[in-house]
Parts: sequence; C-alpha cells; structure tokens
Amino acid sequence: MRRSIIVLFMLVLSLSAGEMRARAAQPAPDWKILEEEAVALLSRYIQVNTTNPPGNEIQAAQFFKEIFDREGIEARIFESAPGRGNIYARLLGDGSKKALVLLNHMDVVPADAKLWKEPPFSGLIKEGVIWGRGALDNKGPAIMELMTFLALKRQNVRLKGDVIFLGTADEEAGGAWGAGYLVEKHPELFKDVGLVLNEGGGIRVGEDGRARVYNVSVAEKTPLWLKLTATGTPGHGSTPSNNLAVNKLVAALARVMSYQSPVRVVEEVQRYYADIAAAEPEPRRSRYRDLRRALRDAAFRAEFLKEPRNNASVRNTIAITGIRGSDKVNVIPATASAELDVRLLPGEDPKVFIEQLRKIIGDPLIKVEVLLSFPAATSPPHPEAMKVIGDFAKANDPGTPVVAPLVRGFTDCHFFREKGIPCLGFMPHRSAPSSEGLVHGVDERVSVESLRFGIRAMVEIVRKLAAD
Repeated sequence: MRRSIIVLFMLVLSLSAGEMRARAAQPAPDWKILEEEAVALLSRYIQVNTTNPPGNEIQAAQFFKEIFDREGIEARIFESAPGRGNIYARLLGDGSKKALVLLNHMDVVPADAKLWKEPPFSGLIKEGVIWGRGALDNKGPAIMELMTFLALKRQNVRLKGDVIFLGTADEEAGGAWGAGYLVEKHPELFKDVGLVLNEGGGIRVGEDGRARVYNVSVAEKTPLWLKLTATGTPGHGSTPSNNLAVNKLVAALARVMSYQSPVRVVEEVQRYYADIAAAEPEPRRSRYRDLRRALRDAAFRAEFLKEPRNNASVRNTIAITGIRGSDKVNVIPATASAELDVRLLPGEDPKVFIEQLRKIIGDPLIKVEVLLSFPAATSPPHPEAMKVIGDFAKANDPGTPVVAPLVRGFTDCHFFREKGIPCLGFMPHRSAPSSEGLVHGVDERVSVESLRFGIRAMVEIVRKLAAD
C-alpha cells in the first residue's frame, strides 16, 4: 500500500513537471504576423460603419463571426433589436478559475467627414497611423482583444478559466441594446464570470514616449442626460410676440451656464491624486498628496480648476450639447428644446440634482425630461488583476505608478458592477497629451506602434489571468 502511494505521488510530480516543461517550451506567438494581421483587420473594421444612431452593429457582429468561423471558434450573435447585434465567443478552460470577459463595444459616434483630414470610415493606413472613427473608441481596443483571443486559440494555451470575447451594441447611447440587454436577458452567459476587462483606462505617456501612469479605472461618474423644453406662441418671424419659446429657453440656458456646482473631492479622486503625486513636480507634488486640504487655498484652487479634467473630477458638470428651435428662419416655433449632458460624482442623487436644476432655471414652465440615468457603481476589488497589471508595469515601465482614477465618462462596466462582477477599465494603449481630444473628436487615429504594443501587452496580461 505504501509503495503504491509513493508511486502515485511520483507520477503526479512527473505529470506536473511535464506540464511545466510544456508550458515553458511553448513558443511565443509570431508577433510580426499577429501585428500585421491586426493592422489589416483594424483598417477593415473601421470601414464597417456602425455610427450610433442607428448603430447597425449587426454588420460588425458578422465581421467578427466570419473571423471566428475561420478559426474554428464557436460564436453566437445576439440581436437585441433589428440591426442591433452583439457577438459572443468563448474559449474553454479547465474550470479551476472563473471566466474572464474581454469586453468592447462596436458602435461609434458620428463623424462629419468635412472636418476630417482623412475620410473617417476609410481605415486609411498612412505614415504609421491608422485613421478613422473608432480607432481609439472602441475598435482599436477590440482588435487588441481579438488578437489576444486568437493567439490563445492558435497556441492551444491550456486555460484555467474560460476566456470570453464580447462585442456589444449601443454603448455610445447608454448600452440598453447591448451590454444592458445581454446582462438582463441572458444572465446565463455570465454566471461564472470573475472579471471583465473593458475600456476606461490605459497608459498615459509623455510626448517623449515614456510612461507617466497606468490608469486602471474602478469607478465612473453617473450620466444624467436631460432635455429642457420651452413652449410659447408660434407665428411669423416678422411679428414676434412677448411669449417666445426660444427666448424662454435661452434665458434658462443662460442661468444654467452661469452655474458652477460645489467642489467635492470623493474618496476615489483623493486617492488618485495622492497616488500620482510622486510623479509630479513641486509644488503640485505636495498639493496632490492631500487634495481636499490643498483646494482650501484659493490660488491653488483657481489654478487647479482651470484644467477641464481636474474640474470634472471634483464637480458635477453640465454640458449643453444640443439646441433645437424652428426649421425655418422666418417661422417662430411653438417649442424649443435643449439637451444637457450632466455627469454626477459618486454618491449624488439624480432626483436631488434635478430639483436643484429646476431652481437654477427659475421657470416652472420649462419641462425637464430625463433621457438617460443609471446608478453609479464601483467595482469590487480584484487584487489578482491589479497585481498582474502592476507586474507588467514594473517589467515594461519601471517606476510608473498604477492608479485607479474616477472615469469622467461612462462605459458598459456599470452593467456588470451592478451585478457584483468586477469590471476594470484598462486597455494597454499608450496615449500622449497630444492625442487628447481625438476620442469623439475630429481626426481620430491610432499609431501602428501603439496597436502593436497593446496586443503584446494584452496577450501577456490575459494569459497570466486565465492560464497561470
């Protein structure tokens, strides 16, 4: 009996050692081929016009489905509404770890071709840059995730946890036909998920290319999209009355524009600035270590709030993004409306804010309608993922801090966070200050070098999370 136990023990040891040797001997991906393939695929993907509205993400879902079919990977398309497609593919692990979701959205915001240097849906590759709407948000990151997914499959990596590729519809308009639909209507797809990796963070570099900070977001501001509507007496433009809808609306918007919400430093923001303080020059270094205290100083406060990113981190913000009146110059409309993009700090109550806004507007006849609102959600902690990203930062950008900022925008992460599933905003894209404004802006583009780095980084990070 004792001899049998010893033999069995030696057999287990030999199998474990053999598995370790197999892992060590497994060749790295052919990076050159993988990267060249990624560049070509991103160019093609950008050419799939998924402007939302109307979205038409079914075309993007089919784009991915064809790739998965060629690779022998089972993939499913979930159509939440006519033309609103979502793509789901899964690589199976041995079940010893929970599943990992690689999340991306397939819709993009509109682009006015007249303002662009290159056609926004051309996917043009020129002088080491890939041009087009979605290159950064969110088609470039999707290709990083896709190539990681394909690399794991092609190498037959022994996964401990399943890896899921999930491309969703409608994120740019709130996600109701995408992640929101899937989480509510198909919860079985995510019952064993332990982590979601999504947009919302990345690697900020200086103009010299050196990394300054790794941002891994765990919390977001709450979106509150509102529509203000004023009514008045319609008529001919040559004979205006004293009861004009446009005049009422403009007066209300003037009061909204003059309003500045109180400064409030939430815990996530306090911690973020403390974490990045060491990398800042004096006197910011000393100030950032305790931002709440520093903002009591009027001079520093004024200087700090001049920067829009800083201002949005410590305040509820209101952006007037659309105004509508008459379709003809000589016609006075019966109604006039404006759309507001409000972003609330964590802990704010949307209903309370709307009541405050009504007082600011000062006109009870102005109708306030909610277009979009959902609760703030913070990710449960995921120490393993933070360690893996931290280890990658140490190896590739020594001394660069890994921090958890408050995202001023919103992503599909909140759908998963509300279900208690950790969702981290981190795509290993290296972005310099000169690239700020390209997301949702004119001339959106990504460098081929950044895409290549992102693919290698994603493969390493995902492999450690799902296979090690």
